[in-house]
Amino acid sequence: MRSFLLLRSQSGDGMSASLTDYRDVPVDAIRRVQINTSPNSGEVDLSPLLEKNREIASLDLVSLADILRNAFVYPPHTIYRDVKIAATGFDPEQDMHANPRFHFAFQGELAPSRPLPNTVDDHTLLQTYHQLLCEAVERSTADMRSPWFLQSGGKDSTSMAIAVADARPDTTCLTYLGGNEENEVASACFVAEQLGLRHETLVCNPSRAYDRYLSLLPRMPLLSADFAALSYIDLATEIHLDEGDGIIDALGSDQYFGVPLHRQDRVLALMARGLPVPQSLFQSRFVSGSFKLCFALATLQMNEFERYFPGSRFSDKEVDELFGWNISASSRQRMDTFHADIHAAASAEAVRRISLVVGESAHLAKGMLASQALSLHLAYPYADARFRDWIFHHVPDDRLIGPGGVNKVLMRQYIAQRFEQLPYVQTKGCFRFDLRGLAKQRFDQVYAFAQQMQSLLPGAPRWLEAHRHHMGNKYFASKFYLLAMILPWILSRMRPTTAYEDATVHEKVA
Repeated sequence: MRSFLLLRSQSGDGMSASLTDYRDVPVDAIRRVQINTSPNSGEVDLSPLLEKNREIASLDLVSLADILRNAFVYPPHTIYRDVKIAATGFDPEQDMHANPRFHFAFQGELAPSRPLPNTVDDHTLLQTYHQLLCEAVERSTADMRSPWFLQSGGKDSTSMAIAVADARPDTTCLTYLGGNEENEVASACFVAEQLGLRHETLVCNPSRAYDRYLSLLPRMPLLSADFAALSYIDLATEIHLDEGDGIIDALGSDQYFGVPLHRQDRVLALMARGLPVPQSLFQSRFVSGSFKLCFALATLQMNEFERYFPGSRFSDKEVDELFGWNISASSRQRMDTFHADIHAAASAEAVRRISLVVGESAHLAKGMLASQALSLHLAYPYADARFRDWIFHHVPDDRLIGPGGVNKVLMRQYIAQRFEQLPYVQTKGCFRFDLRGLAKQRFDQVYAFAQQMQSLLPGAPRWLEAHRHHMGNKYFASKFYLLAMILPWILSRMRPTTAYEDATVHEKVA
């Protein structure tokens, strides 16, 4: 089975690559690497990857199929077959190269010690919440001289901002305006100003963000195509240019607070039936211009678990056509690692919580890789073990998920102590990226990358040609984004000294 690709730069211009079946490469000739990427263990050390020989890169093609299908690689795998990660749910004492066991220990039904409702007063809970979160901020930012907080207008960010104002009042808040679909700048700015924190805004410029990504490729040891990865790189570069030395990120609380399902989630789960849908239907005049119709049809093709992953991605049939052979089945097979936990889950909410844990490798990787490339510290205070364990074991169920599926009740109460009403938007997403703008501005450049990668993805140029005039639809622009992230990263490993056409960055990021 053609599962892996060995890329070797050839003599001459360095623009060609030889494809060798991985079975021809002695395992002993490749130094196996295992990295603990769980944020609960503190700042992640990616330095072992910087020592990899970029002239002999053993790429895992199934991992590439993972990214095209889901925008991330199923853990414990990475884009390299000789590099595995011990992500959340994997005991780092296991050998990640030898079929490790996955088990997520923070499902609600696994917390028998939680107090009953009305046995703990709200004042005590809120005091402890604030104290532990402030301590988490202090511990995780101890090595930062000039921290910057990636602030949206949502609950997680507002709760974090309150603690940051007490624990690290020297922090600068930075909010990203990613497009015209939602705008959380007013909410975030109001919160920062009320708390006495400095606040700045960065407006998305797709070309600027993409240029910054291309310039950082040599220093990004792994590949991530998370739909917020370009936003993160844009923000991290801005922080670096402003002489910041660390990022505070408010990710990580969903896993132990819980993620109640709402009507739309349940409808999508019912629609995800793994049915074959003719690709020609997506290109019909009636469907191609409607994101909602495309999204609904794409959902019919998916399984329920993978529908929980965000964004519009390539279908199994499309992935096989991009490669020119059947590889999507091998990607789907990687779900077997998580089946035991999925089958043991007590509710649909518990299954969705597992999907968040599995997808965490992408959500966190974008920050880890960007901060690594720019030599920035990175803190996830919500992942602090003491704070997490207190929430999980000592907060009553009704303060986690309330009646009617109200999520993060205790966090809402904490915010309400400082802010009675905030101009929240109805749907979060301030870190979203202008996908359609990227496709409009950089289509020809990505198409050129696809032509150079035909030995690996022969169907990529054909897909781009067929959908060139559909990029005004976010459904197709999302898939373009995946190719825009993947193709230059792989080319940079084939040609380490590549000077990307039209990708000159007129700023110093080193």
